[in-house]
Amino acid sequence: MAKTRPGKRDLDSYTIKGTNKVVRAADCVLMRPSEIDKAPYVARVEKIEADNRSNCKVRVRWYYRPEESLGGRRQFHGAKELFLSDHLDVQSADTIEGKCIVHTFKNYTKLENVTPEDYYCRFEYKAATGAFLPDRIAVYCKCEMPYNPDDLMVQCDGCKDWFHPDCVGMSIEQAKQLDMFVCSDCAPADVKKPQTKLTESPIMNGKVERKRRKK
Repeated sequence: MAKTRPGKRDLDSYTIKGTNKVVRAADCVLMRPSEIDKAPYVARVEKIEADNRSNCKVRVRWYYRPEESLGGRRQFHGAKELFLSDHLDVQSADTIEGKCIVHTFKNYTKLENVTPEDYYCRFEYKAATGAFLPDRIAVYCKCEMPYNPDDLMVQCDGCKDWFHPDCVGMSIEQAKQLDMFVCSDCAPADVKKPQTKLTESPIMNGKVERKRRKK
């Protein structure tokens, strides 16, 4: 931890102005953007300190949204996805608008109700180079894309892989009516269409062990 500079003192907590919400180190917060029409910035508080005039500052580690990264937003990025960056900054505590929760990807997929304050992170992001950690994750479906928790997927009852309805020639409405699905690779030669048995998507049952990786 960085040493406190002369005239500065460390604080255990900070109460967001106009609220009774208390922020401490390691909490995730929403910070007021520089432009009115932008969504709040998301950051993790690393340290809270005050100067001899009681001005409160927070040292934060920024989360980036996919569109803020060098690679931009891609198809598999969820609407609530964030990347934990190595970008550190010091901001006035007055810019904190509220608190939020940045879940692990696995925990996020188990949420029954996602609130506006819920986000998730499955990558760390190097702001200077655009590199991600991990640099590869499980892929699914014929399109070999990582899982997007916003998308409905159906599971093959044979190979246990997951598929986007559009990739197997189905509409979302048709997929929702299925009781069971067998992909074209697993179906008998004379049966090349969906069967019956509704299966949940990976967001519902967390079957992360059933996965394929790009070679």
